[in-house]
Amino acid sequence: MANETVLLVDDEKEILDLLDIYLKNDGYRTLRALNGLEALDILQKQEVDLIILDIMMPRMDGIQACLKIREQKNMPIIMLSAKSEDMDKILGLSTGADDYMTKPFNPLELMARVKSQLRRYTRLNVPVPHKEHEIEIDELTINTATHEVKVDGRDVKLTPREFAILELLARNRGIVFSIERIYESVWGESFFESDNTVMVHIRKIREKIEEFPRKPKYIKTVWGVGYKIET
Repeated sequence: MANETVLLVDDEKEILDLLDIYLKNDGYRTLRALNGLEALDILQKQEVDLIILDIMMPRMDGIQACLKIREQKNMPIIMLSAKSEDMDKILGLSTGADDYMTKPFNPLELMARVKSQLRRYTRLNVPVPHKEHEIEIDELTINTATHEVKVDGRDVKLTPREFAILELLARNRGIVFSIERIYESVWGESFFESDNTVMVHIRKIREKIEEFPRKPKYIKTVWGVGYKIET
């Protein structure tokens, strides 16, 4: 039987009750929140292995909550929404969600996705770095204390902005970051639609760390969404 804890975040009591029944029947422990603010409060006090997060909620919606959660946590997030348009899915995934389901949903399909995400999270999120302050991804080593980067033992010189982008993606492997989110995280300023600063920096990073920058091994482009480093 499972023993992981799943946080349910939805303002519809019927949805919470339904999910609660299915999850507990499979041995999961559940916690409940009615909005994003309640979810963030719970995450400060409780260990959670996966979050099922509705988008449309009062006080703080799922998009805002997901962005806040991803600043510190990397557990799987499955988003729920009554909207089915592709752009809504892209928005949800670009804020850091791992999966997306449209209401009304099949509870058995959702349970299958919960199990899949937890298996993936357990298997791939082995504690890193292996050494304090070091992140290792294949031949790429990033030292967050000294700001040194090596590829296959070769020193790579990055600017502070380039290093910050690489560190952001490396610390959150498997999560897709939109250009807007990268800019606002690294530069600390509001993003302007026409600004191609992030793309230029990504290109320069690839030229320095990739053997074949046009076929990158590390920083992958998710077309129409953003960038990520694979787990």
